[in-house]
Amino acid sequence: MPALESHPWSSGFTWTDHAGPSSTLTPEQVAAFDRDGYVVLPDLVPPDLLAAATAAIDGFDAETEAFLATLDGGRLAIAEAGAITFSIHLAARSAVLRRLVSHPNLVGVVADLVGPDARLYWDQAVYKKPEKPRRFPWHQDNGYAFVEPQQYLTIWLALNDATVDNGCPQVVPGLHRRGTLRHHYVDPLGWECLTDPDGVVPAPVAAGGAVVFSSLTPHLTGPNVTGAVRKAYIVQYAPDGAERLEGDWTAGPPSGRTRCDDAVRQPLVLQDGEPVAWEPGA
Repeated sequence: MPALESHPWSSGFTWTDHAGPSSTLTPEQVAAFDRDGYVVLPDLVPPDLLAAATAAIDGFDAETEAFLATLDGGRLAIAEAGAITFSIHLAARSAVLRRLVSHPNLVGVVADLVGPDARLYWDQAVYKKPEKPRRFPWHQDNGYAFVEPQQYLTIWLALNDATVDNGCPQVVPGLHRRGTLRHHYVDPLGWECLTDPDGVVPAPVAAGGAVVFSSLTPHLTGPNVTGAVRKAYIVQYAPDGAERLEGDWTAGPPSGRTRCDDAVRQPLVLQDGEPVAWEPGA
């Protein structure tokens, strides 16, 4: 392992392997996830649902682009018009995306890798445009907002084919077992925990498939050097009862905790191992 520094709030972390039995993933896929911190799952979303979801997300992305265009320089934090856009909390605003994040294929993976009681934690579309290719820094999802338990789950859904040329995910296997690493901010790209690491593995995936990885897996997406938009929908799930730690981690211990159970944006998707319907308008 490289000499990396842990996040100050990650003291004493121990990765917990998944004992099973699993219902959706094979034992080999679960073992690969525990070993490497990720697994690629083809054909996770049925074609009809994928098409409907992509159409809905295209509309949200158009709204995001229009909003960014009104800002000075077309930028807001790491989002930039014509380069990379982030459209957040979409399932709360779309019946078809509520169906997607609650689909048995997805919540089956959640049951195997998160547990019998789980909530939607975060969802966002990330569209990487071809006009201004740029990299995204190496980071862990738990490096952006520190959540306990640290082991929550990201399902990176490819709305169109994600390739090395258009910015598919790339991961560093094994480092997830170290817990959350110390990150530093790289303006204007975002938080970063690694620079030019060894052992990088690209994870291309066809439309409808997903790269499933831990919140602790260092990853990035490369620049889009093609002539078309790379479209992804990122859906994250956390155990029921998970909390976001508040405060300045550079200054000392957390100053507070916020439960990740917002009634509109973070509904239960699994309870006692059974799927929970998220009805339109709920």
